[in-house]
Amino acid sequence: MSANAQILPGEPAEAALERRSSVFDRDVEMRVFPGTRAQTPGPAQPVQLKPSDALSFRCHSGISCWNACCRGADVTLTPHDILRLSRRLGLRPVEFLDRYAVPAVHEASDMPVAKLKMAGDDGMGPCSFMEPAGCAVYADRPLTCRYYPLGLVSHKLKESDKKEDFHFLVKEIHCKGHFEAKTQTIDTFRHDQGVADYEATNRGWVDILMKLASWKSVGGPMGKAPSAQAKQMFFMVSTDVERFRRFVFETRFLAIYAVPGDAIERIKTDDQALLQLGFDWLKNVLFNEPTLRMRREVLRRAIADTRSEVGAA
Repeated sequence: MSANAQILPGEPAEAALERRSSVFDRDVEMRVFPGTRAQTPGPAQPVQLKPSDALSFRCHSGISCWNACCRGADVTLTPHDILRLSRRLGLRPVEFLDRYAVPAVHEASDMPVAKLKMAGDDGMGPCSFMEPAGCAVYADRPLTCRYYPLGLVSHKLKESDKKEDFHFLVKEIHCKGHFEAKTQTIDTFRHDQGVADYEATNRGWVDILMKLASWKSVGGPMGKAPSAQAKQMFFMVSTDVERFRRFVFETRFLAIYAVPGDAIERIKTDDQALLQLGFDWLKNVLFNEPTLRMRREVLRRAIADTRSEVGAA
């Protein structure tokens, strides 16, 4: 199957398999997650921060800039953000997106994402969850809000299988939290902000964006950008676990892919596990990574049909 092709409902796996082509990497894949508002020029401090480095910052209701960062904020919603906020509000993911998000494009990779809706015709008004006392969904706030005032860079060298993350400081003019007398390490700040669960759930999503961003400047696999169908499937997996669950159980997906029985039972109710399956599937379809295995009989039939078509004995 080509790096851009998807197995669609009812499509034979062998038909998709024929379209697969080789893929390639650039030397470095990198994805930046800025904890900042898009309209503020040059707030990032270009210093790589290690987990043990110190950070002087504190945000509280008594500070003069209270709630300023909750206006006109550029917040890309990660898959874990959508799960947490949907549950918090008692909404289906599709309902949450309709009420509180706007469609957008992740510029580095040219893939569709959802962003948190801001009030006002120009999108510079307050966040839907902003109240005088603070964030109404604070315990389930998005990852970008948790990172602030840090940005995150995730990168991987071509010859390495290991991905590494590092942080940098974001200093916006309006933010007075940097002048507060509270010093902590980056690692302590991350722990206090509860980012670990978000990062674990989002890792596959980040991996896909990283690789597509690294390909964008050269036109993608074999000179081709991801197809419209590939983008649609990426958006479905990333934002609507209910729809993806129906796709898995109501199409030929499980007849094509060798998903273990215990995993099948788990993804019936476990949304995080379902997301991991979805990202593994996308990596296999988009990049030919061995993250999800086709059933042996499906693969044999596909190979036999291909050999027959080219006249092999």
